[in-house]
Amino acid sequence: MGSIYSVSAAAVLAALALAAGPSGAMAQEPATGESLVNALHKLGGDNPGKRAAHGKGICVKGGFTPTAEAPTLSKAKHFAQPGNVLARFSMGGPNPNVPDNKKDNPRGFALKFDLGGDTSTDMVMLQAPVFVARTPDDFLAMLTAAVPGPDGKPDKEKIGAYLKDHPEATAQSAWLNARPVPASYVATTYWGVHTFTLTNANGDTQIIKWKLAPQGGEEGLTDDEAKAKDANFYTPELTQRLAKGPAKFDLLAILGKDGDNTDDPTVTWPEDRKSVKMGTLEISGLEDQARCDAGVFDPTNLTDGVAGPANDKIFPMRSEAYAVSFSQRLAN
Repeated sequence: MGSIYSVSAAAVLAALALAAGPSGAMAQEPATGESLVNALHKLGGDNPGKRAAHGKGICVKGGFTPTAEAPTLSKAKHFAQPGNVLARFSMGGPNPNVPDNKKDNPRGFALKFDLGGDTSTDMVMLQAPVFVARTPDDFLAMLTAAVPGPDGKPDKEKIGAYLKDHPEATAQSAWLNARPVPASYVATTYWGVHTFTLTNANGDTQIIKWKLAPQGGEEGLTDDEAKAKDANFYTPELTQRLAKGPAKFDLLAILGKDGDNTDDPTVTWPEDRKSVKMGTLEISGLEDQARCDAGVFDPTNLTDGVAGPANDKIFPMRSEAYAVSFSQRLAN
C-alpha cells in the first residue's frame, strides 16, 4: 500500500470543508484492512496493480550512516553501523496520475533499512507532522463521507457531520496549505506521525518521533511557479539533481517528555522539544521501480531497540491494510 498516512487526505478534507453543510448522522461500520482499502478505491478510482494509497511514486536507493550518539539511544543494528537503504518518494492518494504540483497533497517518504541476513526495518514519513484521523474507524468514516454519490457529488450531510465531530481532521490540510509546494522530493522535511520508544544496550528508554530534514534546506515554489510546472516534474528534477551528487537528510529523533501524547497521530508535540541527530541518509540514485513494488514499506516492521506505540489504534491497522493492498497488487 505504501502508506495510509494520507489518502491525499489533505485534499479530501479541503474538499469536505468547502462542501460541508448541515450536520447529519453518518453510517458507521467497523474498520478493517479490507474495508479501508476498498474505501480508498471507491474514493480515488480502481487502478489495477497500483497501491491503494500513494499510488504515484519514485523508487530510489542510498545509504545510512549513524552518528556516534545514535547507539546511546537505541541498540538497533542500523544505528550501530552504516547500511544500504531502499526508499520511495510518493504523492498522497490512490491516483497514479496526481499532479506533482498539487499543494494540499502530502508527499511521502518510505524507507527500508537493510540490516543484513535478509532482514530489514522500515520507516514511513510524511510531509506533515500529523495524520487526519485518531482511529481506523474515524479514517473509514472520513473516506466514506468523501466518496461521491451517484450524482458525482459528495453528501453534504455526511461531510458536515464528520467535520463537526472531528475538528482534528483539518490540521494536516492546514499545515500543507500554509507552506509552498516543495521544489523537489529531496527539498522538504518529512515527519513521523507515530511515537516510538527507543531502548539502548543498558535498557534505558526514550519516547521519540522521527523527522527527516534535508541538509540542503527546504526549497519551495511560489504558487505561480508551481502552476507553471509540468504535472510530472519531480522525476526529471530528481534525476538531474542526483546526477550532481547524493541528496542528504539528517535523521532526527525528537525527544518526548512525560505527559506528551503517545497514542494520537493527530496531535503534535510542543515545538520546544529537543532533537538528537541519529545519522545521515544519502539518496544516491533512482532504483528499478520493481524493487519497491516487490513488497511493502511497513512501519510496524521494527527491530530490537525500536518499539511502536502501545495504544495508537492507527499504527497496527496499517500493517493489515498494507497486506490487503499488496495482495491485490499481486493479483493484477
